[in-house]
Amino acid sequence: MAALAGKRLNGRIMGRLRLASQLLLPSLTDERPEAADIVRWMTAMQAQDFQAALWAVGVRLQGGGLSMVRAALDSGAIVRSWPMRGTLHLVAPEDLRWMLELTADRLTKGMAARHRELGITWADVEKCRDLVLDHISSAGPVSRSELFALFDAAGQATQGQRGIHILGTLCRHGWLVLGPLAGNQQLLVAFDDWIPASRRLERAEAVAEWLLRYFRSHGPATVHDFAWWTQLPLTEVRAALAEVRGQLAELEFDGSAYWMSPGTAALQDATVPAGRSVLLLPGFDEFLLGYKDRSLVLPPEYADHIVPGGNGVFKKTVVAAGEVIGTWAVEGKGRRAAVVHDLFGDRQPGPAAQAAFERAARRYLEFLAT
Repeated sequence: MAALAGKRLNGRIMGRLRLASQLLLPSLTDERPEAADIVRWMTAMQAQDFQAALWAVGVRLQGGGLSMVRAALDSGAIVRSWPMRGTLHLVAPEDLRWMLELTADRLTKGMAARHRELGITWADVEKCRDLVLDHISSAGPVSRSELFALFDAAGQATQGQRGIHILGTLCRHGWLVLGPLAGNQQLLVAFDDWIPASRRLERAEAVAEWLLRYFRSHGPATVHDFAWWTQLPLTEVRAALAEVRGQLAELEFDGSAYWMSPGTAALQDATVPAGRSVLLLPGFDEFLLGYKDRSLVLPPEYADHIVPGGNGVFKKTVVAAGEVIGTWAVEGKGRRAAVVHDLFGDRQPGPAAQAAFERAARRYLEFLAT
C-alpha cells in the first residue's frame, strides 16, 4: 500500500491513532469484547505488575470489572508468562507456545553469563523440571514459595535470584505456566495441562503473524519498535514485513516509516478521534511501553517523571488527547478512596478536562468494585 501523506500529523495525532489501535477508544465500535478478546487483539500485554495488568485489560473493556478479568485468568482464558524480553506478559493461551519457540533460545543465550554467576547449569534446570512436574502431578498447582521450598530441599538453592531464574527458564521452555489464582498471586501448573491446545507455526510464518498483529494493535509503529518489543532479529523482522506489508498501511512521519491497519489509517480522512479524551492508564501499559521510541506520546523532558531515576518502575499515566501529560494515584481506601493527578509542569486542566478526568476516575473505582 502506498505511503500516506503526513501533512497534518504531529505527535498527538500519532498518539490518538495509537489509542484507536489499542482499543482505548471504545466509542469507535459497537462491539463489546471480552477480556480474552482484548488480550488476543493486543497479542501481548506487559504484566510484571499484577494489579496494573488487570487494569490494563479493564480500561479497554466496555463495562465489566475486576472480577471479570480475574475470572479470565483463573480459568485460563488469558495466560501470564514470559514470552519475550524476560518480562511477564498476558497472552492468549493458544499463542504462548509459538511465541516461546521464537524467543526462548535467544533469551536463554542472553542470560548465560548471569546463569553462570548463579551456578545454574542445564542439568540443574532439568532436575528442577522433573521435581516440580512430579510434584504437580501428585499434589496439584504449587505457589512460588512452595516451589522454591521444593527446590531448596532438593539442593537447588533459590537465594540471590537463583530461584526466579530457574522458574523463568522452566516457563520459557514450555514446562510450566502461571495458572489459577490464589488471592493476588497465581499458582504454577504444568504447561500442557493448563494449555492443552496450542497453535503450531513455522518460524517465518510466526514472525510474520506476530508483526502483522503488532502493527494492527499498536500502530502506527516502526519495524524498530517491533524488533525491540519482541527482541527478534531485525533481519527476520524486515523479511516478515515484506510478506505482510500488503495488509498494512504505511505512514511517513518525521523521516520514518510507520505501519498500522488500513482501518486506523482511514481515521485520518476525517477528524482523528479522541481530541478531548482523558484516560487513566496503569503503570507498564502498552500505550507507553509497547514501543522502543516513546517520544511521540511522552515529551522526553518528562520521562523521568514516569520512571523516576530510571528505576524501571513505571508510574500510572494520565493521557489526554493521545499525549502523556502527568501521573495519577489513589489516595485513601474504601469509600474514602480518591484518584488524584500530578500533571507535568504548571499545567492546569480546564473545566472540561477536569470533568473528563473525574469520569475516568469513577470508571477506575467502579472497575475495582465490580
